[in-house]
Amino acid sequence: MYKTKSWGFDGADFLNCAVSVNTHLDCQKLLATCLSIEKKLGRARSNKKGYSDRPIDIDILFFDAEVINELNLTVPHPHLQDRNFVLHPLHDIASAVEHPILKKTISTLLAESLDEGIPEKIQRWLKNPQQELNLSRYNYIAIEGNIGAGKTTLATMISEDFNAKLILERFKDNPFLPKFYEDQSRYAFPLEMSFLADRYQQLLDDIGQYDLFKDFMIADYDSQKSLIFAKVTLSEDEYSLYKKLHSIMYKEIAKPDLYIYLYQNTERLLENIKKRGRAYEKDISENYLVDINQGYLNMIKNRRQENIKILDISEMDFVDNRVDYSNLLKQIIT
Repeated sequence: MYKTKSWGFDGADFLNCAVSVNTHLDCQKLLATCLSIEKKLGRARSNKKGYSDRPIDIDILFFDAEVINELNLTVPHPHLQDRNFVLHPLHDIASAVEHPILKKTISTLLAESLDEGIPEKIQRWLKNPQQELNLSRYNYIAIEGNIGAGKTTLATMISEDFNAKLILERFKDNPFLPKFYEDQSRYAFPLEMSFLADRYQQLLDDIGQYDLFKDFMIADYDSQKSLIFAKVTLSEDEYSLYKKLHSIMYKEIAKPDLYIYLYQNTERLLENIKKRGRAYEKDISENYLVDINQGYLNMIKNRRQENIKILDISEMDFVDNRVDYSNLLKQIIT
């Protein structure tokens, strides 16, 4: 962080810094988010020309190597190469990044800068909130939940934010799934058997192949999922055979050291299923979802000795509401 004299007007000193951010937002949505943050922190924009004191000012300097020229946004920032209070903190975190238009690195731009102002580096550091959320103490996290609960989305978000190896269930390739939703009694057994084999093979491959560049593994399903769905869909004799095969196959498969169950009420589940628009899921009944949820809860009761967290997300929107996402992460950590 740097302290600099006011630039372009006579006023109080400024504090300046540069941050590197990963985001799933496009540039316009990122701009809207930045403006929203400014507003929440007390900035009131006006149409007056020139510069003035303000509690916060967030600029998008770069967006990868994109060049954007729109009415409300120009990227790279058109004046970043002229201002030492930008170049100094930017040089600290991205000295080798090349300006996509000027074709010069930040290091070169700083060396060639004509700005005579010298920012004063101060001993004050911004704190990365993710450093308080230590998920890497786990080797293997499994996120489970009913159909449409959001387990794949959450697992993907955590993998991106915390450098985890992502293991996603490859259900889309299962040829029996659409047939099952049309005729459950006929296709339940071949569907569950194919899932049993596919999940076993995938977990065997993915868990066994360590990625030295990732801090831990996170999956959107667990081996017990097969038993829960099979218990609901199969006859008693079929389930008995299925359970024996499951026990033999998964005997040596590593178990997660943190198991997260995402609970959503049935109404929200049906809304989410409808929203994602998979044709073969359109006829999923409320009773089927209730049975699956009860199956998960029964399984959890029998695994009390393990590290299990049940998180009610029925009133949360962790995708579009960052506060909900942060609160969910805190519940996982604590």
